[in-house]
Amino acid sequence: MEQLDYTLLDRQDISLTMFYPRSEWNSPPPGATDHMVPVNDEIVVSCRFYPCDKEAPSILYFHGNGEVVCDYDDLAPIYNHSRLNLFVADYRGYGASTGDPCFSTMVSDAHGIYSYLRNLLTEGQFVDRLYVMGRSLGAISALEVAAHYQGQLGGLILESGAGGGGWARWITASDDQALWDELQRRHLAKLQSIRLPLLTIHGEHDELIPLERALELRDLLSSEIKELLIVPGAGHNDIFSVGMQSYMEALQSFAD
Repeated sequence: MEQLDYTLLDRQDISLTMFYPRSEWNSPPPGATDHMVPVNDEIVVSCRFYPCDKEAPSILYFHGNGEVVCDYDDLAPIYNHSRLNLFVADYRGYGASTGDPCFSTMVSDAHGIYSYLRNLLTEGQFVDRLYVMGRSLGAISALEVAAHYQGQLGGLILESGAGGGGWARWITASDDQALWDELQRRHLAKLQSIRLPLLTIHGEHDELIPLERALELRDLLSSEIKELLIVPGAGHNDIFSVGMQSYMEALQSFAD
């Protein structure tokens, strides 16, 4: 599958509503390792790997738009306790990454990050059980990886995410409507090509991405296996704390 050109979405007004970069970094906790992933000749993206067991499944995790990798220092032990290796990736301008974030490079950088992790796991002799996960904005990167590498992945996990397009609110009178329509058509075709097993996790009362949007995205994918966890009483940013037990049980069962 060819990579789509998302540069129509690289306008400054769109980036300002989509990205909230933080240049925040700390030393990795014991057992974790930092990785500066080169995505082109000039840009590196900061990532952190929290391994627990070479025989355990691994998750490539793309976080939300207001988060950075080191935010997961407290959450990673919970994943590890459930026998899940966790590799969390930043975006350009986030954490210790260089460059500035925009939609098209967020999508294209996901390929380099995936390839880097795949090589890291192979060289480290980790079992070949890799899943891709996206939270909120990270769903877009996870969907890109899922569409292009589904033959190499065990499944796709979308948490509090949406990525079905719906870009009409950003189209201005000076834009070429035909270009936007074609991008939307090709984007939907990409989503419909995904046949990986799917786990959708969403808060019942998500105030930023309503549950209905997550269900619409779920319906677009061609996966035969579609698992769904709706966390009662949870919003967008408290879903893990409200539903941690059911959340981790769903992840562990899906990746088992």
